[in-house]
Amino acid sequence: QVQLVESGGGQVQAGGSLRLSCAASGRTFSSYAAGWFRQAPGKEREFVAAISWNGNRIYYADSVKGRFTISRDNAKRTAYLQMNSLKPEDTAVYYCNADTKGTGVILSQRGGDYWGQGTQVTVSS
Repeated sequence: QVQLVESGGGQVQAGGSLRLSCAASGRTFSSYAAGWFRQAPGKEREFVAAISWNGNRIYYADSVKGRFTISRDNAKRTAYLQMNSLKPEDTAVYYCNADTKGTGVILSQRGGDYWGQGTQVTVSS
């Protein structure tokens, strides 16, 4: 069982940056894939980024490629999402996700087994 807690959300102007963190409980996190999804008002939750258990495989949604970077520190049981060049359309609640299947492929396609409570990111123009 893994519990995920996000932090780092907030309000920023277009072109700015934010770094989200996802702190996990449980020693098994290091064997899980980790990722991020987001949900804007009135829209479905969508995939943002995923990283395999060892960091060797990384996946991004086309909408964030070149602007967002996912990473993880297994010693700290924490995953990160560095968001640069933010746009108003990035405004959403961002959710951390973890999957027992560690490659990240399943997570990137439909989400994994564990979800955080979400953190709000608001980008103003």
